[in-house]
Amino acid sequence: MADKVVILGDGPFREPLATFLASQRVACISPEQADGRDVLAVIDVQTGCDGGKRDWLVGAECVVSERTPIFTSVLHRTATEIASWLAHPERVVGFSPVQFADMPVVEVCRPLQAEEDASWTDHLQVLAGWGKEVEEVGDEPGLVFPRTLALLVNEAAFALAEKIADKEDIDLAMRKGTNWPYGPLEWADRIGIDQIVAILTGLERELGEERYRPAPLLRKMVYAGYLGRVSGRGFYCYDEQSVRKGAEG
Repeated sequence: MADKVVILGDGPFREPLATFLASQRVACISPEQADGRDVLAVIDVQTGCDGGKRDWLVGAECVVSERTPIFTSVLHRTATEIASWLAHPERVVGFSPVQFADMPVVEVCRPLQAEEDASWTDHLQVLAGWGKEVEEVGDEPGLVFPRTLALLVNEAAFALAEKIADKEDIDLAMRKGTNWPYGPLEWADRIGIDQIVAILTGLERELGEERYRPAPLLRKMVYAGYLGRVSGRGFYCYDEQSVRKGAEG
């Protein structure tokens, strides 16, 4: 019998995760399909800028065993805050859904409520069973890779708005200078402009530091619906197959 995982949330991270889980012969189900103890894990990919994330998690907790781990995206909120919404906060594992299928390492964090729970690390075996290396980091919005990338995108957006260079030159300079596969603006389009803004506003909200303030250009792009590949337009324009027009995607 295939393992069952309840997936919560929508947005750009849901489909890649579901495809990855299918490759691991894991059945993705909704909370309505959950059958108590028969669920391996709950995975929440909702970024969490509104109240929907809390409602989904509270509802899912009611239909699974109290021992079932709940993996939740911490791009915008800390695992400790999210765990405070639940009756069994010690089973919450914060994680990054960014590039989950493609990256061999998954960043996770432990909520304060599980700090003295020796069994918390047992939940990480779920990820190890899917061939993932697990790296435990501090409990802050965005963790490490998404946080660092969001700050690079933010600075690149300021540079673009200030006409220091055009978008192609910014991305070229960063690709050549860092040996990354994509420049920061290309990365932003792949992940989603709204997700970048969510990480930045989460850090600004949690830490209260000016350096996390999103560039006005990023906010305007979200208002306009220019979210990147998922919407067909971000810093670049894309066709229906999410291929950049006039260049390889």
